Amino acid sequence: MNTTIKNFEEGTTLKTESDSPIPQPLIYHKILVYAAIVGIAGGLVATAYYFVLEEFLSLVWETGRDSIVPLFPAWLPSWNYTWMVATLGGLGVGLCLYFFGQPGEMAIVIDRVHDAGRLEPKQTPNMIVTSLVSITAGGSLGPEAPLVQINGSLGSWLAEKLKLTVKEMRVFTFCGMGAALAAFFGDPVGGPLFALEIPHRRGLQYYEALIPATIAGICSFSVFRWGTGLHVGGIYNFGRFDVLPALTWITLLEGVGLGIIGALAGILFIGMFRLMGLLIQKIKHQHIVLALLGGLGIGWLAVLYPQTLFFSERQIETQLLAQSASLGTITLLGICLAKMLAICFTIHGGFRGGFIFPLFFTGASLGLAIASGMPAIHPTIATLCCMAAINVAITKTPISTAIILSVLSDTTILPIIAIASFTSFLLTSNIGLLKTQRSRTTETLSGFSA
Repeated sequence: MNTTIKNFEEGTTLKTESDSPIPQPLIYHKILVYAAIVGIAGGLVATAYYFVLEEFLSLVWETGRDSIVPLFPAWLPSWNYTWMVATLGGLGVGLCLYFFGQPGEMAIVIDRVHDAGRLEPKQTPNMIVTSLVSITAGGSLGPEAPLVQINGSLGSWLAEKLKLTVKEMRVFTFCGMGAALAAFFGDPVGGPLFALEIPHRRGLQYYEALIPATIAGICSFSVFRWGTGLHVGGIYNFGRFDVLPALTWITLLEGVGLGIIGALAGILFIGMFRLMGLLIQKIKHQHIVLALLGGLGIGWLAVLYPQTLFFSERQIETQLLAQSASLGTITLLGICLAKMLAICFTIHGGFRGGFIFPLFFTGASLGLAIASGMPAIHPTIATLCCMAAINVAITKTPISTAIILSVLSDTTILPIIAIASFTSFLLTSNIGLLKTQRSRTTETLSGFSA
């Protein structure tokens, strides 16, 4: 029996007492090269997904509406199209889950990253189909979760082909996840950071993946923005409001107060989510029924509050910021609560997608309501701080959330957003929605848990 352990950097095969080879770590610069490859591939995947999704949304909500609504009888108002499409979309989601199986949601993704260090490529086709139907139906979930599954499994697949250790496989998986979020958020740093923060409740712990994931994020971001022609930089116009006040102790304290309010809103959302889960407990395995009910709930909420339809990346600008002057405090609070319900209906209905922008939308409506009722607080500060705080209360990602919102808003109030984020983080650290968030495990040289 021969037991040898030589220098990893020399690429020497390791042997155990049974002479079976152990997967060997890559030289670091090779990891970075492969990270860039994963990022480029991830950017291409995100570009393709974007164009397909845009085509579906246009077909259903523009071409379809223009073609079908004129055929309605005179007694049937045109707004019925909204709930009908959402309900039919729910049926489509249910059928996808019934025939194709259930692709992993974010909690499952987190669990697999921790334990196996990989995402299952076999689930990718199911996630693509189910998520496209879910988002096209108007559900309050976005493309980030599907892209995380697709690109994360791409990184896992590459690591398997290279016969890497579990630890390195996890790094490559994070490269794929970071590439997905960098493209989706339009932030090559904040996106990868988000992917690394979300598996834990108390901070980023897979620090060895930070630089590779960021390189993958930069490559993905560049390819995606070039491929889609989308604007590079902030997507929300806060310039319509008064000039931002200078950073002072008062504005920093406002960040603390808004962080507390956002944290409470996040706790309210978690309570609503859990309550709805209890109410549907008896039918939780009847996927078609649940998806139909979810679509019906989404549709009727959108009839009452049209702002709640879709995953809200654009609606934050078009339905909230651009119309803030005409929306009163009560209306904005109603939109906030309706969006929380829409997210609950969407997730419990079995729809597949990510809830980051829907949470941002909820926070934006809450922040604008606060600014409307308390004019002394600047609308930009109120909106961004509440967007950050409610998202952090759910995802426990204070660093990346602050960075992403600073980029999306193209503002210079990162310190205030960070204060609101960490205030919410500290207040809600023991209250969570993603139950699989936990500390990392220790690993042996072979990459397996000790």
